[in-house]
Amino acid sequence: MKSKDQSAANPSEEIQLKKDFLKSKTKPNGKKPPTEEKKQYLELEYTKIRVVDFDLKELVVLPREIDLNEWLASNTTTFFNLINLQYSTISEFCTGDTCQAMTACNTIYYWYDERGKKTKCTAPQYVDFVMSLCQKLVTDEEIFPTKYGKEFPNSFESLVKKICRYLFHVLAHLYWAHFKETVALDLQGHLNTLYAHFIVFVREFNLVDPKETFIMDDLSEILCTPVPPPAPTPDPSAPDSAPSPSSQNHVTER
Repeated sequence: MKSKDQSAANPSEEIQLKKDFLKSKTKPNGKKPPTEEKKQYLELEYTKIRVVDFDLKELVVLPREIDLNEWLASNTTTFFNLINLQYSTISEFCTGDTCQAMTACNTIYYWYDERGKKTKCTAPQYVDFVMSLCQKLVTDEEIFPTKYGKEFPNSFESLVKKICRYLFHVLAHLYWAHFKETVALDLQGHLNTLYAHFIVFVREFNLVDPKETFIMDDLSEILCTPVPPPAPTPDPSAPDSAPSPSSQNHVTER
């Protein structure tokens, strides 16, 4: 007889079972049904789910003793790693067949190479370009120096803005095209918290043009507002409140 611990599936097995189920729900040709205009990710039952419940602005404000570029470098690298990890959870559902363009809301993102050539590509190709570029930049010692006394280049801020703009595209695509899979994997709380943290950060340091993030403003305003504290639970042992004077003196006229 198996013990309780042996019979229970571990978290990785449970996630894989959910992914297998999601795959079985796709159409025979491997394509997902057309995306509905209704934004599921705006529904209260999903937006209220967060990993943390405090004001994220406290996490992004520049500490007094930290250099601005050091702070931008540290946070940008962290967001790159976290968004890359978040995307990897649904990457097997983001294919050339299911996501033939890099879309978010009514926007299609095109990739521009180093020569400025505009290319329409599938979402997985676009994300691969984004992550490869970000990896190249954040690991370049001349751009993101890690040694003491090493100066940041003059182009550092513009490169950070470029990275953040691309990372926003990935987050927007996750919500628009893969939120159902994220919910099925019970990862919407992680995505919501990551998105809110990222938006608060780029707003604090003006790293992404508001015209770029406008398409997700409805979600941003919801998630970037701190979750209100839960209402206090009434004490059952407390005596009932006395009736108000107005109710005691009330006379019904006939």
